[in-house]
Amino acid sequence: MALLLAVLLMLPLGPARAVAPERPAASPDPVVSSRQIVSSHPVASAHRAAVPDPVVLVHPVGLVHPVAGRRPAVGLGPVARLRAAAYRWPLAPPSVLRRFDPPPERWLPGHRGVDLGASPGATIRSAGPGVVVFAGRVAGRGVVSVAHAGGLRTTYEPVTATVSAGDRVAAGDPLGTIEIGHPGCPEPVCLHWGLRRGGDYLDPLALLGLGRVRLLPL
Repeated sequence: MALLLAVLLMLPLGPARAVAPERPAASPDPVVSSRQIVSSHPVASAHRAAVPDPVVLVHPVGLVHPVAGRRPAVGLGPVARLRAAAYRWPLAPPSVLRRFDPPPERWLPGHRGVDLGASPGATIRSAGPGVVVFAGRVAGRGVVSVAHAGGLRTTYEPVTATVSAGDRVAAGDPLGTIEIGHPGCPEPVCLHWGLRRGGDYLDPLALLGLGRVRLLPL
């Protein structure tokens, strides 16, 4: 009897039942704030599609854009400005006897122009178009001065003038005749030809593209 009871206890009482694995408890849905929605991908809208992002143009510092209808100002060097107009020799044919040699200081001696060889009675002509601003005698010498564009002024001495102050002249128009006896000239007859812009002396040969422009204060 005891043996039969032991056998019955060892037998299964019914068909085996599959035990489903235990599922973890589902976590609650995360709470998403409006700030989190905005900070992720933006929501496309008709307004955003119609209005493009602004474009910012950055120009280099110091760049000047010309105003419409105006030509930009061009800063030319002194030599380029002097060559802008048509100038010519005041004598034909000339020979340079003494060149422009300004002193390093205004109170020192120097040569504030060029000396051109001439023959007695030679006609002196205006180097460029302008207006006669002086025609007379200075310290016993005949002097003619002509004002040109750009603030330039040419002087011619010693000259017996055939023009008067206020006369308009073109390049090559006669100003007078050469006089004998220019101080410091190595020849008996020569023309001292000078050039100034304001208070600065310049090399008159620069008008012809032959000299160098060197400012000399008064």
